[in-house]
Amino acid sequence: MDTFTNLLDEKESRLPGAMKDIAIVAVGVVIIWAVLHFVFPTGNPFYIVSSGSMVPVLNVNDILVVGDGNSFNDLKVGDIIVFHRPAGEDRVIVHRVAEIQTDSKGDRVITTKGDANPASIPGTDFPIRQPNFIGKVLFVIPGLGVIPKVLSPPVNYIIIGLIIVALFATRLRRTSNDKTEKGSPDLSSSTK
Repeated sequence: MDTFTNLLDEKESRLPGAMKDIAIVAVGVVIIWAVLHFVFPTGNPFYIVSSGSMVPVLNVNDILVVGDGNSFNDLKVGDIIVFHRPAGEDRVIVHRVAEIQTDSKGDRVITTKGDANPASIPGTDFPIRQPNFIGKVLFVIPGLGVIPKVLSPPVNYIIIGLIIVALFATRLRRTSNDKTEKGSPDLSSSTK
C-alpha cells in the first residue's frame, strides 16, 4: 500500500508542471492572435478561397491575409478585396475592384468582378458600400487552406487531445528520469 501511495504522490507532483505547459501554449496562442488582430485590423485576418472565380490569381484553398479594414475610401480599381455579399450579406466574397462611383449622397459605391467571371454579378459584385467591406487582400499563401479544412471538427479535437496527452507524457517521463538520475549512485567518483 505504501508503494501505491508513493506512486500517486509522484504523479500528483508532476501534474502542476504539465498544467503549466498547457497554460503557456494557450497564452502563446492568445498573444499571437492578438498581435495579428493589431497588425491586420479586421475581425478575422485570414480567409480561404472557396471558388474559382479569381483563377488564375487566386485558386481554391489559397489562404488570404486581409488587412486595412478601415481603408474603404483608399481603394483603387484593380485592388482585390474581401466583402460581404450586398444581397443578403450571407456570403463572404473575394473579387477585384472593377469600378468606383459616387452615389447621390457622395458615398463611394464599388463594383467588383471575379477575374474568371465574364461580367459583374448584380447583388454579388455590386453595389458594395462601406458596411459590406471587410478588407483588402495583402498576402496570399497558396494552397495552405487545405490544412484547416482537414483539421475541422472532430479531427481538430482529436489532435488537441493528442497534444495534451503528449505534453503530460513528456512531463511525466522527464520527471521520472530526473528522479532516476538523483537516486542512482554516482559512478564517476569511484576510488581507484
